[in-house]
Amino acid sequence: MQLDFRNINTLWCSILVENLARLGLNTAVVCPGSRSTPLTVAFANHPNIEAIPILDERSAGFFALGIAKRSQIPVALICTSGTAGANFYPAVIEAKESRVPLLILTADRPPELRNCHAGQTIDQVKLYGNYCNFYTELSLPSFEIEMLRYLRQNIVTAWDSCLFPFGGVVHLNCPFREPLAPIIKPEIEGILSQVNFKDFFSNIELGNHKLNGVFFINNYLSKWLSFPKGLIIAGVASSINPNFYCQQIAKLSKILHYPVLAEALSPLRNYAKINPHLITTYDLILRNAELAENLVPDVIIQVGELPTSKELRSWLEKIQPQYWVIDSRPENIDPLHHKTHYIRVAVEDLNLEFFEDNTRNNLSYLTQWESANKDISQEIKVTFEKMNELSESKIMWLVSQVLPEETPLFIANSMSVRYAEFFWMPNDHQIMPYFSRGANGIDGTLSTALGIAHHAKSSILITGDLALLHDTNGFLISQKFQGHLTIILVNNNGGGIFEMLPISQDEALFEDYFTTPQNIDFYQLCQTYKIEHILLKNWQQLKALLNPLPSTGIRMLELQTDRKKDAFWLKNNLSQLTKLSNK
Repeated sequence: MQLDFRNINTLWCSILVENLARLGLNTAVVCPGSRSTPLTVAFANHPNIEAIPILDERSAGFFALGIAKRSQIPVALICTSGTAGANFYPAVIEAKESRVPLLILTADRPPELRNCHAGQTIDQVKLYGNYCNFYTELSLPSFEIEMLRYLRQNIVTAWDSCLFPFGGVVHLNCPFREPLAPIIKPEIEGILSQVNFKDFFSNIELGNHKLNGVFFINNYLSKWLSFPKGLIIAGVASSINPNFYCQQIAKLSKILHYPVLAEALSPLRNYAKINPHLITTYDLILRNAELAENLVPDVIIQVGELPTSKELRSWLEKIQPQYWVIDSRPENIDPLHHKTHYIRVAVEDLNLEFFEDNTRNNLSYLTQWESANKDISQEIKVTFEKMNELSESKIMWLVSQVLPEETPLFIANSMSVRYAEFFWMPNDHQIMPYFSRGANGIDGTLSTALGIAHHAKSSILITGDLALLHDTNGFLISQKFQGHLTIILVNNNGGGIFEMLPISQDEALFEDYFTTPQNIDFYQLCQTYKIEHILLKNWQQLKALLNPLPSTGIRMLELQTDRKKDAFWLKNNLSQLTKLSNK
């Protein structure tokens, strides 16, 4: 037990932190400031919590987000009063949309110093609006036993609300009066004799285990089995047990004999042997108008969110099939507004144990998908094996085959995630993809990747130059970072995704207002932060640098490409590969 009896604030905060430690908190990310001193002291002094100091609140928010993405255990995020908490907002939004558990504690002025122009004071009440699972403002610290019980139970509620009914953000606004520093105050001395603290904490137990139920879908399976032409679409997914997640989808696919269209941001492509009906080139298949028409299904079962592919979304919007969504969250996750039936559980909770694979008389629908997928995959392989020139298009194809087993991989938004969707090849390396597809922004790319890699296996970030530049303060985390992160930087000097849009034809505005080239020397940038920098010269060099990976530190592998040439190659080759699906 780690309690601090020097004054009311230190006792209050040490009880708060002791509760969190007993509930299962492992990590606190702490930003510097005066008003948060009692919280900082309590977190920094607790022996069972790793307290990580980070200067920039925006980076700190995304670093905490990365740790929580990987662990699925709440991470505490602490800051002082004023605009400090506002800098957490982008990470809060992503955490809410991605269902990542974050527990935010913002220090605040006491009520008498609000609305009177006291320094470093803003309105922090419900600062994050509807993005929180739970919000409350704690009372001012007190050593009365009734108030200590109130504090204890609010912390239990806050912890549970980070996890149930689904992961998300909890915000506790924490006002403090002076003294903020751990100055000894005599009035606190009698509290030890008044409270049996062993009994006080006796029922606080580890609370980081999610409840799992078993959901019987007999009626659904009977209905689906009556449709010979069906699809399972496995979208963006982050699972605490990716192997079981893949097994469940494979079992459903085998029972129904439905192909599985697997998003690159799902673990499915990296557990390929488990699922014999895996389709990874669906974006290209559906660009073929004749095939797209022939492959219209009777029913679709969507697991999690829709994949990134715009081609798939356009096709689904056009055909409007019977539609089911399997996902545990309570909100609407069908942006195409089908007549959607929801099965509101995680796919891991489906009871499929007693169902055997069924024999269908007609497997032509499944065969069509698998044949087209095989042809395009082979042509992709031939195309990239012949490609010697450094190009953004080949990176995902190459990396999917050479990374060590179980490598954590963070894929940045914009073109990185789209190239993964096109060209990430099936493998059995059990690579775990991570992403920020909740709000789909480029905020916090580096900081999130460092959070994922912290105390983890050696990890990879694949990013474009603009996404990295948007978060270069993340390099300040390197002083406290434990582990290894390799950054594969695609430097095409600007936002390559805009080259794919109609606005690219507007030569007068396009460069300055859309692709926004920054002309940064990344070697010099790495020198500033003491980060290793390697300029890639060929594909063999990249392969050698990715397996094995170093065990510590941060390094950048820069691949310089021609943005316009890459965009032209992609448009031309997507068209050529589409034609092959109709051989």
